[in-house]
Amino acid sequence: MEKIPVYFMPGLAASTKIFENIQLPEDQFEMFFLEWFLPDGDETIEAYAKRMAQGIKHDNPVLVGVSFGGVLVQEMAKLVKARKVIIISSVKCNGEFPRRMRFAKMTRAYRFFPTGLMQRVDWLAKLAVGNNMITRRLNLYEKYLSVRDKKYLDWAFKTIINWNCTEPAKGVIHIHGDADEVFPPKYLKDFIPVKGGTHIMIINKAKWLNENLPRLILAQ
Repeated sequence: MEKIPVYFMPGLAASTKIFENIQLPEDQFEMFFLEWFLPDGDETIEAYAKRMAQGIKHDNPVLVGVSFGGVLVQEMAKLVKARKVIIISSVKCNGEFPRRMRFAKMTRAYRFFPTGLMQRVDWLAKLAVGNNMITRRLNLYEKYLSVRDKKYLDWAFKTIINWNCTEPAKGVIHIHGDADEVFPPKYLKDFIPVKGGTHIMIINKAKWLNENLPRLILAQ
């Protein structure tokens, strides 16, 4: 039987290490991983998606995107005929953004986000040594965030805040944690809830995903 190609796109600034616990049956699926690259100036998300889609080497693939990566694979699906589009911890249109993101768009507050701090996660972790929870979260950032270039970070925050998709694409499978703090589920429609899942559930809810992704991909 020919294996189904499944392409994974990580979240904003994240490396493909976030998928290290994801395992699909090797007799049915072949996993591929896409990496963020630097935007070309003030590149639109449509132009960026076109360049990223050049990394798709198979016909009729499954596209899986996490968070901002979920937004990107939806744009890529406009260019690449996909068997399935699956988004995790993400949104299907800008109507699902929380109020703070809508406010950031209206006021252009994203221009003032301290993206430079994300380049210095090691330094922040040292300052947070007295708070175990913050230190653990920063250690996760240190491990899984691979793109620290300020040009990319500034572009990414501006691009997702200004995403102009107003209507969800048909057929997108949306998996979302019921405790997601970045995209609270109260703003979402038509998603598969994961109990206790936070915005980083691709890491700590891998067992649920490993058990359910094959079924979701193969469902007619």
